[in-house]
Amino acid sequence: MALKTTFNYSPNFNHKKRNSKQVKFIIFHYTGMKNEYGALKRLTDIQSEVSCHYLIKNNGEIIEIVPDLYEAWHAGSSSWKNYKSLNKNSIGIELTNPGHVFGYKGFSKKQITSLIELSKNLIKKYKIVPKNILGHSDIAPERKKDPGEKFPWEHLSKNKIGLWHMLKKKELKKNRNLSLDKIKEELFLKNLYKIGYLKKTPKKIKKEVYSKILIKTFQRRFRQALVNGKIDRECLLISMNLLKKFN
Repeated sequence: MALKTTFNYSPNFNHKKRNSKQVKFIIFHYTGMKNEYGALKRLTDIQSEVSCHYLIKNNGEIIEIVPDLYEAWHAGSSSWKNYKSLNKNSIGIELTNPGHVFGYKGFSKKQITSLIELSKNLIKKYKIVPKNILGHSDIAPERKKDPGEKFPWEHLSKNKIGLWHMLKKKELKKNRNLSLDKIKEELFLKNLYKIGYLKKTPKKIKKEVYSKILIKTFQRRFRQALVNGKIDRECLLISMNLLKKFN
């Protein structure tokens, strides 16, 4: 059964068509704007110089913005493992949500239902592996927070979309806020680099500031109950469990 979408094409894309084998990632975003009308207008406005491949509205409607085999402008300056500038190798999916600036809220059930349907379609079409399904903040932690701590990564992983750890919640909660020594804290950060997060501190950011940003990014993705920028035993255990999956 064909995926039901409507079309509202953006002029913001690279006109050279890419090979389907180049598509290796799906990147999830939130729009971070006050309303859907403003979000759609920006994604299709030549002056904005941003776009995506798909936009999912609050009511679950899927709008195709840029065809899959053209490079949309959604990731910007980005990095994951050995990949740079992930626009070249990814499909970007935006979900309407005001984001952290305008009153971040949970995503609607209809949005997530549509997201699962769309993602499964793309995974099958382009043979995308679970470890290559990421959030915008994963690939650009110093700039982005989306899709944020209310995005249902665990639920998606149960539908074979993206990865989640296999640790029991009760066990993890016992280790929450238990401090680590400096060696274990360094081990946690090394685990993040092995998972795929950018190791090199971006320009104009102090190393300790970037480390805190990276910790919060990890927490928004994998320890959503507490995003405080502090490394504790729970975070370390999750990172160790994920290493096996991402490598």
